[in-house]
Amino acid sequence: MSERTAPTPESIRAFQAENPKMRSRDQADTLGISEAQAVAAHVSFGTMRIAAPPDRIIPAAEKLGEVMALTRVEACVHEKVGEYGNYHPGEHAAMTLTENIDLRIFQSHWVHAFAVETQTEDGPRRSLQVFDAAGDAVHKIHLREASHHDAWPVILTDLAHQNQTEGQTVAARQPVEAPKSRPDKLDILREEWARLTDTHQFLRLCSKLKMNRLGAYRIAGAPFVRQLDPTAVDAMLHAVRDAGIEIMLFVGNRGCIQIHSGPIRTLRPMGPWQNVMDPGFNLHLRRDKVAEVWAVEKPTQRGPAISVEAFDAEGGLIFQTFGLGKEGRDSRPAWGRIVANLPSLEEVPA
Repeated sequence: MSERTAPTPESIRAFQAENPKMRSRDQADTLGISEAQAVAAHVSFGTMRIAAPPDRIIPAAEKLGEVMALTRVEACVHEKVGEYGNYHPGEHAAMTLTENIDLRIFQSHWVHAFAVETQTEDGPRRSLQVFDAAGDAVHKIHLREASHHDAWPVILTDLAHQNQTEGQTVAARQPVEAPKSRPDKLDILREEWARLTDTHQFLRLCSKLKMNRLGAYRIAGAPFVRQLDPTAVDAMLHAVRDAGIEIMLFVGNRGCIQIHSGPIRTLRPMGPWQNVMDPGFNLHLRRDKVAEVWAVEKPTQRGPAISVEAFDAEGGLIFQTFGLGKEGRDSRPAWGRIVANLPSLEEVPA
């Protein structure tokens, strides 16, 4: 695994001091380093290196009470306010599931982690931040005013890593897997797709046929998929808001998938960003990064699972949205009508 060089921790701190209003991720991009390297420059300067495994971090987060959970990809940031709990460890995947914080965790990508404390005029800002081997953010836990700040010193003691040297060496970033299609396997894809009984079976089907998600969508055709115009993303968000229905909105990277289950009430566009700004849930989406959008239907034992899925120009998944189907709160019929009315790619003039 190759490694990349970086500016010294001293020069990173100096740059950050000169640009205090620039977000950490933007600082890292400007310096040509990973975000983990930008954070690690402050080890022993308000930042502590901590144990990264989720089996250590999630139980610690449960002690903090109300926090903000953040998971992101390049084009989308997903933020939920709530409490951690109901943690289910696993050898390859783990889960935490409470009313507001719903995560699927892939622990092999939880490689570097830090407890970050920054002094401000309003008091200390505290967070637990996890990064993958390349130094890209996997998951962050931000304390809020209502958090149990008295638990912070205990967590630092429990999670402290024996290595507290400043700076961080990171591995080369792995490229996004390009779309993989097998037109010679199309008949098998369509035949077995029609026999699915659970959405989780779909990726196993793709793997068996040596395809991936986007590659399969590109060749499957009706009635399984319909390519939408990229403007359908905004149309979908507005329609969900106006209809007052509940959805499940997934945003995930290699190490963590974060899920919002509920309505969308407030949309605030700003430049290329479309922002959901609701109490307890914020979403920040770069609309100009959306390259492909697909309406997808998969059969399940509970009826068809209909989703809208957006991808970037490299083929990376930005988000997935489904109608919420909880007993007594079944938004799936209304969601299906919304998706059916979204504009197909060929319906929009070039």
